[in-house]
Amino acid sequence: MQLAIKTLAGLEPLLAGELKALGARDIEAGTRIVTCTGDPEVLYRVNFESRTALRVLVPIDSFRATHEKRLYNKIQQIDWSQYMQVDQTLAIDAVTNSQHFRHSKYAALKTKDAIVDQFRDKFGRRPNINVRNPDLRINIHISNDICNVSLDSSGDSLHKRGYRVDTVEAPLNEVLAAGMVMHTGWSGDRPLVDPMCGSGTILIEAAMIAANIPPQLPGRKFGFQNWADYDAKLWEAVKARALDQIRPIEVPILGYDKAFKAVKISHQNILAARLSGKIEVERKAFEKMDPPPPPGVLIMNPPYDERLAVEDVKAFYQSIGDRLKQAYAGYEAWIISSNLDAMKSIGLRASRRLTLFNGPLECKYMKFELYEGSRKR
Repeated sequence: MQLAIKTLAGLEPLLAGELKALGARDIEAGTRIVTCTGDPEVLYRVNFESRTALRVLVPIDSFRATHEKRLYNKIQQIDWSQYMQVDQTLAIDAVTNSQHFRHSKYAALKTKDAIVDQFRDKFGRRPNINVRNPDLRINIHISNDICNVSLDSSGDSLHKRGYRVDTVEAPLNEVLAAGMVMHTGWSGDRPLVDPMCGSGTILIEAAMIAANIPPQLPGRKFGFQNWADYDAKLWEAVKARALDQIRPIEVPILGYDKAFKAVKISHQNILAARLSGKIEVERKAFEKMDPPPPPGVLIMNPPYDERLAVEDVKAFYQSIGDRLKQAYAGYEAWIISSNLDAMKSIGLRASRRLTLFNGPLECKYMKFELYEGSRKR
């Protein structure tokens, strides 16, 4: 079957690599989406094992639509009884980028009307809507005059791993955190440090990578489990095989934060992720902590002075650079921020720059290689 997997901007190459490893074929990366082909086993594996996927969609139709009547008629031409029963529930997610359909909620409404009217005409009654936990979630994407209709096999967005008991202000998306770790190339071979760990998301995603733990909890419910062709035996085999690949963590994974609340929340989330004893978190300011001996990797998401205010943001970033020079020789430091002026104050030359998005904020994710003394030619 054809699959279309949504992700965050900047993570498409990582997702493409994951899909190849999970057995997908005909892989093509786009913007915030990667398409491929695969059988039901690939569909199940991507949902359970991919760290950078947000939603796994199965396209079922594509057509031109320049007005609401054509959208309604084309949706009605799909035989929805092959995908759901009248006593099941549905929800419509619509995304529009079109002069013909300016409001996504209206496109979703017309799609819903077409589907329930088809059931009413066939069976004399209609399925109900359940936006939170539907039996069938349908995705409508209208770009200019092309409408793509897909079934959402994931249910809830895959970034909702299930381990977040609580968060600090402006938490990182779990998929973004996993992508940040994966972009460094770290796989549990060196110590990893997050000196401003917030609610512990980077640490938890890193630990799951190091231990090869699937990002989704085994008891999570997926959309494909309500489908008519759901293969429960295959699904149990996919989960069992993935869980059999879990390995011990051989290196320190350390988190620090100067805020007592952040440290407390990190401990709660680590416990919920079943990673107690695998990650250490302490209350300590960045300028007062010393890392394990190099080589190592530091990943940092400092305040940008956007959602979290900083009194003198340039001086703050300069102090980050000073501490990196003093205490992190032999480390690779990766820092994400939307504040490019402040990033210049770090005073180090980046060897790599990636563009990522933290929510709506366009950020640079920069790699700094830290050497003993100055680097000579």
